[in-house]
Amino acid sequence: MIWNKEAECLTRKEMEAVQLERLKDVVKRAYENVPFYKKRFDEIGLKPEHIVTLKDIEKIPFTTKNDLRDNYPYSLFAVPMKEIVRIHASSGTTGKPIVVGYTRRDMENWSESVARLIVAAGGSDEDIAQVVFGYGLFTGGFGLHYGLEKVGITVVPASSGNSERQMMLMQDFGATIIVGTPSYVLYLSEIAEEMGVKKGMHKLRLGLFGGEGHTPEMRAEIEKRWGILATENYGLSEIVGPGVSGECIHQCGMHINEDHYYPEIIESDSGNTLGYGQKGELVLTTLTKEGIPMLRYRTKDITILNPEQCKCGRTNVRMNKVLGRTDDMLIIRGVNVFPSQIESVLVGMEHIGPHYQIIVKKKGYMDDIEINVELIDGKMLERYSELEKLENEIRHKLKTVLQIDAKVKLVNPKTIERSVGKAKRVIDLRNQ
Repeated sequence: MIWNKEAECLTRKEMEAVQLERLKDVVKRAYENVPFYKKRFDEIGLKPEHIVTLKDIEKIPFTTKNDLRDNYPYSLFAVPMKEIVRIHASSGTTGKPIVVGYTRRDMENWSESVARLIVAAGGSDEDIAQVVFGYGLFTGGFGLHYGLEKVGITVVPASSGNSERQMMLMQDFGATIIVGTPSYVLYLSEIAEEMGVKKGMHKLRLGLFGGEGHTPEMRAEIEKRWGILATENYGLSEIVGPGVSGECIHQCGMHINEDHYYPEIIESDSGNTLGYGQKGELVLTTLTKEGIPMLRYRTKDITILNPEQCKCGRTNVRMNKVLGRTDDMLIIRGVNVFPSQIESVLVGMEHIGPHYQIIVKKKGYMDDIEINVELIDGKMLERYSELEKLENEIRHKLKTVLQIDAKVKLVNPKTIERSVGKAKRVIDLRNQ
């Protein structure tokens, strides 16, 4: 089933015509209503009328997260506050949060964007969805909530935390879809096991996961534990929240709602635009956003774009799973290391659970990395020869993938801190 065939099944030529018309409009609005963009354009002698083709987007300077921080809270808004009906903010780790605002039309477009992705993943008005994202300034909970309602799905806004109660609600309300971060839903499977809740004792059939990436190995683990189809969706507060892209039932890339969010891939260091099929940093431009238009926003997410028609019938460009971030990439002894590489090795290995933590610290003048991994059976800690064999096996597999030697420490079950939101996988102690 396709939610909006007119938008999701356009030919490439038709889509580019829509994108160009909307690009010209958003550039003009940003220039005329946002002093930040007017100043940026004027500094390089760029005018809205210079945007004649889609390729002309490359003339526009990039927007970064620092630009949003520097213009906190409302200086990037393109409409008066009386036209803003919703405020959201990112959970920034340092300084002021990233603030975004939505007009009524923005809210409608947001719901439309999310509805498309829900239907692509197999959701319908026959479903009951339990949302275990936190509700609040974070865009995840409300973003999915409104999209689910637009499709006609019954929403259980359970929010995050209180995991035993989550299981009770899931069973009693007959939830068929679970919506949250993959790490928390994986944690819920442990709670289900402790409570004796087996696959046949709930009605879940579909997972809509976002807020953090997850490897194919973690997806397989979630699908095995819950007996569901696990799909991934992608978004970020600076652009809209969830709704930028999402997987269909074939799980072969995330379909981008490119009539609303124009994607580019660039080479991170030079800023040069790359073509389809080339790996680089994703840059997004909002084509319809009224409240806070974003021109060429650098997401720092590394991915690949694929323009080929999907077997589901959709023609929108697809993006691969995020392969890492330019800012969470660890450089260990001169080698680039992404946490997702480590996860792909660990998840699904015998005798160990799916929870892990990466500790980065200095050893003399060198960076050192240690990976704490939970055992499924704590009694193995008493069997030294088996423990040593398993540690060596993990170290060998990690070295094959990472090209560096990493210390592995096997720990008791449930000793690594759990999170109801994004899992904190990396503890960087190098500057302490």
